[in-house]
Amino acid sequence: MVFAQSGLHIILISFLLRPSSFIVKHKKMNTGRPKVAIIDPNTLSALGLKSMLMNVMPIMTIDTFGSFAELMANEPESYFHYFVAMNVVLENKAFFSEHRRKTIVLTLSRDSASQLSEFHSLCINVPESELVRSLLLLEQRAHGNGKNLPPMPQVLQQKILSDRELEVLALIVQGYINKEIADKLNIGLTTVITHRKNIMDKLGMKSVSALTIYAVMHGYVDIHQI
Repeated sequence: MVFAQSGLHIILISFLLRPSSFIVKHKKMNTGRPKVAIIDPNTLSALGLKSMLMNVMPIMTIDTFGSFAELMANEPESYFHYFVAMNVVLENKAFFSEHRRKTIVLTLSRDSASQLSEFHSLCINVPESELVRSLLLLEQRAHGNGKNLPPMPQVLQQKILSDRELEVLALIVQGYINKEIADKLNIGLTTVITHRKNIMDKLGMKSVSALTIYAVMHGYVDIHQI
C-alpha cells in the first residue's frame, strides 16, 4: 500500500519521537486489553495508523502484521477489529468476509465505486484532520461511551486541565483561531496563547489533531462539532 499523505506521516514521526518511558509504560498497561490488528505490508503506513489508533482507542492493544500469514499465526480470533490493506482482503476474501463485522478495509480512494461494498472502508489518503475525524466516528459508532469495552484505566480518566483550559481546548479543536477564542471567552490574546501552550505542555501534544482526539475521547467536544 502506498504511504498515505501528511496525516499518517506526521503522526508516525510523533510516535517515533515519543520517549522510551512512555512506550515501556504503555506496554505494561496493555496486559489483558482488547486487541486490534493492522494487517498491511507497508510498515510505515501501519506504524502511522497504529500511533493514531493508540490515541483514539487507548484501551486497546494495537498489533501490526505485515502479511495475512503473520496474522493467522497469532490467534486471529482474539482481535476485536482488523484494519486491513485492500490487497490483503482481496487475496484472503473468504476469511475477511466471514469476519466482515470486524473488518475495516484501508483504501486510497474515497470513491465508493472503487471500495468493497460488503465491508466498512477507511480512506487513508486524506489530510490528517480528516483521517482523525473518520477514525473517531468509527470509534464512537462501535464503542461510544465505552460500549463493548472494559472500563478505561483510572490514569486515562484523570482530569489534567483546568476549566478555562478545557474551554480553550474545545474551541481550538472546533477550528477557532486565537483571536476568535479571545473574543468568545472575553480574554486577552496573550492569555489565549498562554493557555494554548499550557494545554499542549500538560498533555504532551504538539498538534491540533492530537488535541482533537483527546477532546473527543474524553467527552469535552462532540465529534459532530469538529
